[in-house]
Order: sequence, then C-alpha cells, then structure tokens
Amino acid sequence: MFSEGTPLSGPALHLAVELDGDGAHPAAWRRAAHAPDQLLTPRRVARVAALAENAGFTLITLDDGVLPPGAAPDAVGRIGAVERAAFVAASTSTIGIAPVVPVTYAEPFHVASQLASLDHVSAGRAGWVVTEEERPEAARAWGRPPVADAEARARESRDGVEVARALWDSWEDDAVIRSVATSRYLDRERLHYIDFTGDTYAVKGPAIVPRPPQGQLVVLGRPDRVPAARLDVALVEGRDPAAVATAAAVAGTPRVFAEVEVALDTPRDTASERVADLERHAPWRDRGRLRHIGSADQLVALLGELSRHVDGVRLHPLVIDEDLAVLSRLVLPALTERRLVARPLPGTSLRSTLGLQRPANRFAAAAPAGQEDAR
Repeated sequence: MFSEGTPLSGPALHLAVELDGDGAHPAAWRRAAHAPDQLLTPRRVARVAALAENAGFTLITLDDGVLPPGAAPDAVGRIGAVERAAFVAASTSTIGIAPVVPVTYAEPFHVASQLASLDHVSAGRAGWVVTEEERPEAARAWGRPPVADAEARARESRDGVEVARALWDSWEDDAVIRSVATSRYLDRERLHYIDFTGDTYAVKGPAIVPRPPQGQLVVLGRPDRVPAARLDVALVEGRDPAAVATAAAVAGTPRVFAEVEVALDTPRDTASERVADLERHAPWRDRGRLRHIGSADQLVALLGELSRHVDGVRLHPLVIDEDLAVLSRLVLPALTERRLVARPLPGTSLRSTLGLQRPANRFAAAAPAGQEDAR
C-alpha cells in the first residue's frame, strides 16, 4: 500500500476497466459508435479489448449474470463473461482478463473448471471477480430455491471461493507426466480429494482441469461479502477519496482497488452534457462509488490522489466508445509520464504484474518430506 508520503514516482498504480455492454450508464447504447446489432459481435469485443491493452491497462473485467442487465426500454444483451474472456485471451497478449462469475447459484466445481481453463488459455493472465446474484428471478433461472438474504449470499460466495481455490490445488503442478515409455499421462499420487463440506453442499474433487499456470487465479471481490483471507484484491467503494481511503485501510487483502465511475469531456461534448443527455432516458444508478464527471486532467489528479491509498483503480466508463478513447489518448499517457502507472510486460502473469507471489500448493506442502523425496 502507498503511504501519505509516497512520491509520484513510487510503485505503479494498476488500472482496470470494466468493458461489459456499452458502458456503466443503462442508456449508454444510445451514444455508442456502433449499430445496436453489433454489440455482441466478435469484432467489437476484440476491438475494445485491443484498445484497452494498447492503452496500457493492467486488467479488463467483464460483468455477467444469469439475468439480462438493465430494464426496458434500455435492456441489453450479453454473451457469457467466461466465453468472452476466452475469446479476448486468444486475441491479446499482455492484459489481464477477469470475468465476473457469481457463485450464488452456479456450481463451484464447474466455475473452478471454467476459470482454470481460462488461465491456461490466457497463459496465466486470468482473474475472477466474485459477485452475487441478488435478484430473486435468478433462482428461477437456475431452478434452485432463492438465496434470499445478504448473509446467505455471502455464505455462498465464501464457500464458492474456498471450493474453487481448493480445486485449483487438487492437481499438483507436476501431476501431468505424459510418459510415453510407461504410457502414463497422470501421476495419481499427485491428485487430491478436497473433501469440502459446507452448510449447503459438499464437494469431493479432484478437479477435471490441471492446476492453473498461476497456481491460483487472482480473485477480486468486496471484502464485506467475501472474507479478506480468500481475496487477492479487495474492491472498495466510497463516494469521495476520504471514504475510499478509509475502506482501503481496513480491507485486509494483499491488494486494494478503488471502484470509480467516470464520465469524461470529449471533443464534442462536456462530461456533464453527456450525462444529462443519457439521464433523459434513464437514471444513472448510485452504487455508492466515487464518481468523476469532468476533464481528463481532473481525472489524472484524482487518480494521483487515490494512489496514496490504493494499489489500483477499476474504472467504469459512462460510455465505452467515448470514454475509453479519452482514457487511451489523454489519461493513461499522462499517468505514464508522471510514473504513476506501468504497462504489463509480455509473458508476465497477472499475479506477477500485481506483485503477488505464486502460491504453494496446499496439498504438496502437506505431503511428508520423505514422500516428496521418494517421488
């Protein structure tokens, strides 16, 4: 973490950007640079991801949920976040990719397998944003009883993350031996049952996918919903920098990212004019996050202030097609000039980019020393 006296040339601030749909505003599609029927095309997904990577962002996140986002007349569609993340992984080379995957109703075994596969496809650039399915309609979509209260949803997130982490460790790093001489693909002794028993389900394991390249994917989430010990990155909120600083100070996670919604001045319209235009169609929901509506220079100053309290910021652009261009042309270059950010390097895992160590396998570490030597 940064201290109050940290100079601008200190450790880099990591920037993430949320790229779901057309932007953070429910009516963002009305100002998009593409026709509405182009939203779900592979070309647009690849173009936006490439723009974020070329700009120097550390990470992109892709929101998701079993129910359609928004409400009439501004409902929009989406392709599953994990599927989009896999496509983006194949068309990028340095940027981290973290889909949003709630485990309120989804089977943690399948979620763990999908995310481990994503880490293999991306060569170690995958993360996971843990959220909750809050709307009761989601239960019907899954064919499961509703998880109605906040405490129960937090329990499902807690258990889901613990199961996924255990399953990622259920294969030791060298479990796959591919021995032609002995016709053996796996060393069975290096696969482990996790034997998890929670309040609502049990999982025995092991996983069906080898251990991810990172060992454990980078897990991001709100520390008030998932125990800090199970997170790598806390996503903290607050309506002003002081509130963000307070939340960051008590997060208790290795890294802390602030949630910031942004609407920027463009060559054609001011940020306030753009927001007012969209507010004629639908309100921009207040999620309790810091919100910047103004110029690129003002955002650079705000991010400089936040860098004294957090390790990174996840930006939520008002309209992706408008704000991402300004972020790329004006904001990130200015931050780079001030040595506030650093670009991810080719061949580097997301954990390494964030300064996180690759964790030891819990099962390998528990094996008796003599048994390890015998192998």
